[in-house]
Amino acid sequence: MPKKTPPPASFETALGELEQIVSRLESGDLPLEEALNEFERGIQLARQGQQQLQQAEQRVQILLNSEPEAPLSPFNQDEA
Repeated sequence: MPKKTPPPASFETALGELEQIVSRLESGDLPLEEALNEFERGIQLARQGQQQLQQAEQRVQILLNSEPEAPLSPFNQDEA
């Protein structure tokens, strides 16, 4: 069972790590088990990045909203 890696400190750090994982996977030089572990970590990073982007979008929407006390609503990508 692969060890759990703590999430990166920032979106940029996660993106950099994800780019490194993609490069290693594309090289084709990894043994199967290591490639699967890298793929799993890449999926975690991609999901984390997506969540951070959605949170950033929500913050921007709040800042642009003319009502300071407006309630938060989930970001729907189809409406953007």
